[in-house]
Amino acid sequence: MTSETRTAFGRVGIWSGALHGSRTDDAGRRAIAQAVAELDDLGYGTLWIGGSPSPDDAAALVSATSRVTVATGILSIWDHTAEEVAASVEALAPDARRRFVLGLGVSHGPMVPQYAKPYSAMVSYLDALDAAGPAVDSGRRVLAALGPKMLKLATDRALGAHPYLVTAQHTAEAREALGPDALLAPELSVVLDTDIERARTTARTMLAMYLQLPNYTDNLLRLGFTRRDFEDGGSVRLLDALFALGDAEQVRARAREYYDAGADHIAFQVLTADGGGSGLPMCEWRALAAVFADELGAPGRPASGSVREP
Repeated sequence: MTSETRTAFGRVGIWSGALHGSRTDDAGRRAIAQAVAELDDLGYGTLWIGGSPSPDDAAALVSATSRVTVATGILSIWDHTAEEVAASVEALAPDARRRFVLGLGVSHGPMVPQYAKPYSAMVSYLDALDAAGPAVDSGRRVLAALGPKMLKLATDRALGAHPYLVTAQHTAEAREALGPDALLAPELSVVLDTDIERARTTARTMLAMYLQLPNYTDNLLRLGFTRRDFEDGGSVRLLDALFALGDAEQVRARAREYYDAGADHIAFQVLTADGGGSGLPMCEWRALAAVFADELGAPGRPASGSVREP
C-alpha cells in the first residue's frame, strides 16, 4: 500500500448503515446528500456505507461529495455478481472511480440462504472480478476479514482488511497477520454518552443482533471471551472491549488503543439511544470531528489523493 493510498483513506472515517439512498425516498436521499457533503467538508477521510450496500449507493455518495473516499462496508458477495459490480464501477465517471473502494464480505449463514464455503466463495468472487477488468482490481478493494484465512486473502488479493465489531487485541493480531504494508481499517462503534450505564444499554441494543451470528461470536471466542460474555446482551467486559463509550475525549483515548495496535484508519459508527445506528447523527459526527481535528484534513481541503490506480 502506497502513502498515497493511506492519505486517500485518512486516519478517521465514518461508518453508517443509514447512507443507502436506494432504501429511502427523495427526502431521505436529499438528507443523505446534505449530511455526506458536510462530512466531506469536515475532513473525514472515508465514508463507509454499512449494511450490504449496492454500487449505486456508493455512486450517489461520490456524486454528493468532492474529496472524500467512499467505500462499501460491506457489499455482500451473495447479493451482486462480480460482473454486475465491475460493470457498475466501470460506468462511474473517472473521478468517482478514483474515490471509490469496494469493500467485500461473505455476510453470515443465518442471513443468506445460499451461504456455503465462504472462503472458497470469496476466492471465486475475486477471480471473477479480476477477469471482469481493472475497475475493481486488488488496488481498489478491501475484505471484511476476521479470521486468519480471510486476513491472508485480504493481503494477497486486496488492499487489506476492514474488520467489523473487533477489539484492539484483534487489531494487533490482524496487523501481525496482514504484515506491515496492507491497509487495516477496523470499524469502532461509539456511544457519546457520559452516563456509562445508559451508554452500555445503547451498546447492548446494537450488539444483540450480532451475538446471534457465529462469525462474530466465533471470533470473540478466539479472542478469549466465553459464552457467558454473550449473555444478557453482553457482559461489561465485552462491551468495554468492543465499544468506545463516554465523551469525545474518551473516544479518542479508545481510538488510540486501536492505532497503537496497528490500525491505519478507524471507521467510527455512532450509536444513539434513540436511533441506534440508523440515523444521521450530525451532532455526534461534528463532535468527533472536533476532537480528531489533528487527524482530519482542514475543512474544505482539496482532494489529497486517490486509491491506487490499476
